Amino acid sequence: MKEGAEISRGQLLDRALEPVLAFLDNIGNIVTLTFQTIVWLVRPPFRPAQFLAAMDFMGAQSVFIVGLTGVFSGMVVTLQTSYALRAFSAEGRVGGLVAVSLARELAPVFSAIMVTARAGSAMAAELGNMRVTEQIDAIATMGVSPVQYLLSPRLFAATVMLPLLCILYTSVGMCGSYLVAVLWLGGDEGAFFQSIRDFALPKDISMGLIKACVFGFIVSSVSCRHGFYASGGARGVGVATTRAVVESCVTVLVTNYILTQLLLDM
Repeated sequence: MKEGAEISRGQLLDRALEPVLAFLDNIGNIVTLTFQTIVWLVRPPFRPAQFLAAMDFMGAQSVFIVGLTGVFSGMVVTLQTSYALRAFSAEGRVGGLVAVSLARELAPVFSAIMVTARAGSAMAAELGNMRVTEQIDAIATMGVSPVQYLLSPRLFAATVMLPLLCILYTSVGMCGSYLVAVLWLGGDEGAFFQSIRDFALPKDISMGLIKACVFGFIVSSVSCRHGFYASGGARGVGVATTRAVVESCVTVLVTNYILTQLLLDM
């Protein structure tokens, strides 16, 4: 009876520790693989075509979805803000408030989420498919580093292109804000632009760009890790893709709070 009780306790302890150990193992794999990817970024041979293709996939092909999201985000935030400020007869301040909200928070966070949904999932699925069909092993057999050939361009492209998409998001978001505040709700155009000059500062733009750069790094690191180590056939690729998207989004939101706290204190 005592031996059975000890075995039962050991099984319970193993089950309780399994999620923690799996989490730590996942973090370790991401850190190790990301470090290897960064090291290979500065080692020859360099393949510009791979980097340009990754930048096109991450940036140019994400312009439409990021721009569309930005327009409607600016419109809905302006609509909500206008009705809230109407109680204080301060509708003229809506432009500045929306500009700060977009530049600091909405643009980097939503751009990262859109890139995760479109490009991060595709990266995880593509790399996972290459893993289960042994294409990555074939690349290594030919004497080419799979990390340098497949991962380094994606990490670089996401880190560089997401700040540019953040600028696009902010710009089209303000166009949507102007459309609602001035053309639809009949606000004063001069007051709209003056409030932007009064509230929006260069620090707000730099805060958003720093966040976007970090978020791009996170999205690519997490997506590449899950795709690169996928296993279990088609089902394993699907699981890796789902985990890549979920973990990227959650990590972006958690990191957003940490960065906001740090950057506001600077």
